Amino acid sequence: MKRSSMARMLAFMVVISFCGCRPVPTQLIQESETDNSGSMSTPMQNNSPTPSASSLPASMTLGPVLTGSGEVDREGLYYQDFFENKDTSPVDDSYFSIPESAAMPEVVFEGRLRFGVGENTGYEVIRDDLNYASSVKRFEIPDFDIQFVQDASYLIPVTQGLVYTGHPFWNYIIGPGRIWKENGDNGFARAAFPFTLVERNQNCTHNGVMSFLFDGENVSLVRYQITQETCLYFKFDLWGQTVAEYSSETIPNSKEIADAHRNEVNNRLPTHPLSQLEVDFSTSHVNLDRFGAGITKTDLTAYGFVINGFNYISKCNTRYGEYAFCESLRLPSYSTAKSAFAGIALMRLGQKYGSEVYDLLIKDYVPETALSEGDWSLVTFKNALDMATGNYNQVSNDADEESQTMITFLDYSETRDEKVRAALRFRNQSPPGKVWVYHTSDTFLLTLAMNNYLIQQEGSKADIFNLVRDEVFIPIGLSAGSLTTLRTDNDPAGIPFGGYGLFWTMDDIAKVSLFLNVNDGKVNEVQILEPGFLHEAMQQNPENRGLNTTGVPIFKYNHGFWAKEWTPSVSRNFTCSFWTPFMSGYGGITVALMPNGTTYYYFSDNNEYFWYDAIVESNKLKPMCDGS
Repeated sequence: MKRSSMARMLAFMVVISFCGCRPVPTQLIQESETDNSGSMSTPMQNNSPTPSASSLPASMTLGPVLTGSGEVDREGLYYQDFFENKDTSPVDDSYFSIPESAAMPEVVFEGRLRFGVGENTGYEVIRDDLNYASSVKRFEIPDFDIQFVQDASYLIPVTQGLVYTGHPFWNYIIGPGRIWKENGDNGFARAAFPFTLVERNQNCTHNGVMSFLFDGENVSLVRYQITQETCLYFKFDLWGQTVAEYSSETIPNSKEIADAHRNEVNNRLPTHPLSQLEVDFSTSHVNLDRFGAGITKTDLTAYGFVINGFNYISKCNTRYGEYAFCESLRLPSYSTAKSAFAGIALMRLGQKYGSEVYDLLIKDYVPETALSEGDWSLVTFKNALDMATGNYNQVSNDADEESQTMITFLDYSETRDEKVRAALRFRNQSPPGKVWVYHTSDTFLLTLAMNNYLIQQEGSKADIFNLVRDEVFIPIGLSAGSLTTLRTDNDPAGIPFGGYGLFWTMDDIAKVSLFLNVNDGKVNEVQILEPGFLHEAMQQNPENRGLNTTGVPIFKYNHGFWAKEWTPSVSRNFTCSFWTPFMSGYGGITVALMPNGTTYYYFSDNNEYFWYDAIVESNKLKPMCDGS
């Protein structure tokens, strides 16, 4: 169960690792007796130039109204494949994409799609550090019950966030898909949509796609496959097809759902392929190979670079070609949530109720601290966000985060009370605010304290994640699928984890970055985050850089954000010293927020943290130092 936590500086590379949350060992899970066989009815037979459509994935270039002829030269997933219940295997993911010549469907899909997978699944294990595959039930994924609304050629799930299934291993997220006509489908419409399996109580994402045919009343077999993940310890391909049942239903708020989705699509940041940087900044001699450098390509889910309001993105590769719904690919937050949820939440409370909230005592909002093995009598909200509670067992780098105490918190505790008890098992070693020791459990206790404070202010129905959702995430335009989080008790009514448990798209993380690093915590010129705290987190206040972290190299940590100093001695490209705050997540996730207003982000899962090269390239495009 040991995770690598080595952090060191190599020439022209920064390597940093820290923990977020751990998986539950197979032998400690009580397997459900639920029958997942899924018996269903038998199916019926900037000034930058705009990139050309051919330079982007097909699913990102077509509007909702299709103008193609329907003549498709298909190379896989043929009509007959949806009506033959036979052994399958993964196919190229592009076969699930809407083709450029697709025509508008002649039927309307509005209602409920139900199907179970059960033993119909084939799988191949790619990596299994914890012997998960020893339980065959691990691959018997949940039954699906999905309501859809159709808007022209969009197929929009009514529920897009995390769905808690009650399954012993998996929850899921359904993303918006497409529905279209191909002449070779004998009058049926063809539909496809993305889905993501999310490990129960954990933040791994396993991304897949589903497809079926529909004639207005009946559905074919549903074909599905998973060929990509962001998950260090468990990687697999999974595939199959199963019978499904369609029930026509009138969705009461269908127009609102359709309008919201159109608004989301229309308000995504302008997106270019990364290769467009060479065109848009032709005089800067940008080296594209430095974006994504240092990360094993097969373990690199997605990456991008944000500059001047444009999101330059990579392709979304899988083990079987390019992912069919790159714009909806779900990326785990892991510990980027400590910055983008817990940090933002405290800054929002500071703006809304006054900066005095930073000095509130944890003990006054988490009464269980009175029974702690440590001393919480003087620990403030700010101390907990800064990883400086003074309660720890070992100060050396990640020793506590990888200890049995933390394993109990992360792996064996699912309920609210279990997590609180586990989080309070560290003894007192120093006064609060003096020594940095990384604890995911401290962020959870802070989140619980903020939640209870908010209830005092706004009533029993208040929820700290919902505050951030409604007053930050929705106003800055995050996707519908990002508006839920992991919670205790495997229940949507549980306490938000705080330290991990969000789910991004590339557009989401780009917008969060702009909100923090360019728009100064404002939405439409209205200040949403308390600026003093935000400026400290963004390293814009030289009087408060934060505490030194342990390990090599030494970083700063301030209000949930890491920071690295760059000097001319590091690179002749730098003509001054400057700081780069960054978010980071378990397994290989970095979001670097540079002082020139650009952001470099990547999501990977081989414990690789290399991003120095991207800082150098960003400096070429937009110098960090005035007068450079």
